[in-house]
Amino acid sequence: MNERHVVRAMLLASALAVAATGAAAQTVKIGLLSTYSGPNAQYGENMERGMRLYMKRNAGKLPAGVKVELIPRDDGGPNPDNAKRLAQELIVRDKVDLLAGFVWTPNALAVAPLITEAKVPTVIMNAASSVITTRSPYFVRFSFTEWQVTYPLARWAAKNHRRAYVLVSDFAPGHDAEAAFEKGFTEGGGSLIAKVRMPLANPDFVPFVQRAKDAAPDVVYAFVPAGRQSLQVVKAFDDLGLGKAGIKLIGSGNITTDEELQNMGEVTLGVVTSYHYSMAADRPANRAFQAAFVEEYGTRAVANFTTVTAWDAMDAIYAAIRAQAGRLDPDRTMELLRNYKNPESPRGPISIDPQTRDIVQNIYIREVRRLGGRLANVELDVVPDVKDPWKLLKDAK
Repeated sequence: MNERHVVRAMLLASALAVAATGAAAQTVKIGLLSTYSGPNAQYGENMERGMRLYMKRNAGKLPAGVKVELIPRDDGGPNPDNAKRLAQELIVRDKVDLLAGFVWTPNALAVAPLITEAKVPTVIMNAASSVITTRSPYFVRFSFTEWQVTYPLARWAAKNHRRAYVLVSDFAPGHDAEAAFEKGFTEGGGSLIAKVRMPLANPDFVPFVQRAKDAAPDVVYAFVPAGRQSLQVVKAFDDLGLGKAGIKLIGSGNITTDEELQNMGEVTLGVVTSYHYSMAADRPANRAFQAAFVEEYGTRAVANFTTVTAWDAMDAIYAAIRAQAGRLDPDRTMELLRNYKNPESPRGPISIDPQTRDIVQNIYIREVRRLGGRLANVELDVVPDVKDPWKLLKDAK
């Protein structure tokens, strides 16, 4: 009799162990590698808020018994060595099923060999250099590329201006923006007076903007990382009187980001930019998204382009989880992510190009105007379903 009890106890213990293993397998771990400290700390907060808002509002879309765990890590800014170390820890120690985030191109490129060897699907939520997705088959991008947003603006600018001066930050996305503007603007019949690269770290924009003024172009195209630097470059443009001299400021949407726009003031009125998102967009899906964000985080918080990217990326990740009943296979996950489509994202219809694993989306030509008593990036025109032009040109060669 005692022997039977021992056997039953062993069987029960074995069953409990199997159940515990099964339960652990039903927790999907996502490592979020982003920037939470330093002058660009808003990136980490904005991304994580978008992801957690989606998780809270869509918990019912997960299969029964499946949970999603978010594991955030601070890369501290553009630091490839730190990003590589943190990614390795997330993969080896935390055993994440996916990586996400990546504000900076150098950080994304640094982890490419790791994710390839470990077969970890990695979702880019900001880094915008076109080359990133070519470095590993386990990258998929839900943000944008600088070529994608800049080339359409350059074509638009060539219809309205003849002579341009280009100012970009000296790192890979800035180089992409420079090349994209030059190609689009010259194809449209415009000419470049100069192309100038500015330091990425702690730049003083005044001497660069003064040189642009002295060259007397019709228009200055500017690209800097979104955040505090955008405020500084616009302020330099105003302080040095380029607008009064009849010189127009245009640029990537980075220079009039939604979260900084109110701090910039009247100087931004009339500035034209191109981007894949504006919080002021009057689409039902965007109104619902913005209302949910305000309800969760309050009226002082801003759901910007990184927030909506994180929201969209989580929708794709949840779809991949459902398709696999919570037990993720990396190659199957990549197949699902690379074929993702959403006709009703807050930013408009989006999809992933299955060949390049880059997002296909509308690009909007916007102008800063007053809307409801506040400054806003008002959409003037749309270029629909834009694929990354750099990859199209590369394939055509």
